[in-house]
Amino acid sequence: MKISRFSLGVSLVVILLVVVLAIGLRLAFQPQPVLLEGEIEATEIDVAAKVPGRVDTVAVKLGQTVAQGELLFTLESPELRAKLAQAEGARDAAGAINRKAEAGARVEEIGAAEQQWIRAKAAADLAEVTLARVERLHRDGVVPGQRRDEAAAQAKAAAAAAAAARAIFDMATAGARIEDREAAAGVAAQAGGAVSEVEAYLAETRIHAPHAGEVGTLLIDAGEIAPAGFPVVTLVDLQDVWVVIQIREDLLAGIGIGTELTGRVPALGDREVKFKVDYLAALGAFATWRATSASAGFDLKTFEIRARPVEPIDGLRPGMSVIIPQGRR
Repeated sequence: MKISRFSLGVSLVVILLVVVLAIGLRLAFQPQPVLLEGEIEATEIDVAAKVPGRVDTVAVKLGQTVAQGELLFTLESPELRAKLAQAEGARDAAGAINRKAEAGARVEEIGAAEQQWIRAKAAADLAEVTLARVERLHRDGVVPGQRRDEAAAQAKAAAAAAAAARAIFDMATAGARIEDREAAAGVAAQAGGAVSEVEAYLAETRIHAPHAGEVGTLLIDAGEIAPAGFPVVTLVDLQDVWVVIQIREDLLAGIGIGTELTGRVPALGDREVKFKVDYLAALGAFATWRATSASAGFDLKTFEIRARPVEPIDGLRPGMSVIIPQGRR
């Protein structure tokens, strides 16, 4: 009886071992679920100045949240201030020339020209009267023809001098020619534009946030030289985040633009988040999965997927991992 109980116990143990072994083998050969791992990224805005200069002040700190239009940093540029002084001087000179052209001759100049004309006219009238007298005397045979010719030449010269004096007086009264006034106005406008250009460059020495965001990087400190176009501050827009996933093309089945994926974020306590795919494209040849031999299969492309949260998620930041079981929709 004892032997029978012992045999029964051994049989039960053997059966249990066989069952456990069968379950283990089944689990071992069962295909494991594929996990897609992605990383959260966000829009980054590199803020630089159009002009070079020495960083005077940095008004923000790393991690600080800034609003659009808030001051980020300032530059000091003595060269630009010197150029502004030059441009302002040229503008003032051009403006004076333009005003002179518009105003025309001074009152004193006009008066002097008028007196010269009156004087020349009087001389021309006297020469005419003299010529008439000499003509009568020549007809009476009192004076020779040579004297008459001299009087005629003097009268003609006096008339020409009077006409020239009158032209000078008229020119002084009319002012500068329209072409001269337009040229002076053009020079004044050009000088004013040069001042505006330098002022615009000077405005670029005070750099404000083009978009709201969080200060992600500060690459230059106060006192250092910032070249033109060098990104001094990088802003991160935490309101515009997405997950980037790189996946082999044989795992792309069922995933396309508009597909919703559900993943968990370990940094948020394994919180489940729904994402919607809005970008899908193949990566370059460097990301191709190559077959190790001719009989091992074919090359597989790697695709990049970008998916945005269906709704805003508090605390979701760049660099966080997202785990998406393949097949979770």
